[in-house]
Amino acid sequence: MSDDAVKEELLAQEGEFRKLYDEHQACENQLEELVGRPVLSPIDHSEAKRIKLHKLALKDRMESILRSHALQAAR
Repeated sequence: MSDDAVKEELLAQEGEFRKLYDEHQACENQLEELVGRPVLSPIDHSEAKRIKLHKLALKDRMESILRSHALQAAR
């Protein structure tokens, strides 16, 4: 099963994965809005950094779930 297929399956069946994915998408939208501004204040730069770190943590957790699911499926 491809990574995309596993991801789609998890999105449909795994509540935690869906929640992480939705939050990751929300962070992506916030970041796009923030960096799309013509001028960023120091607070905006800090907020962008915070969002990026949170988004990365979400992605790491999703990747962990994907790996775990792939290992279980291989058994």
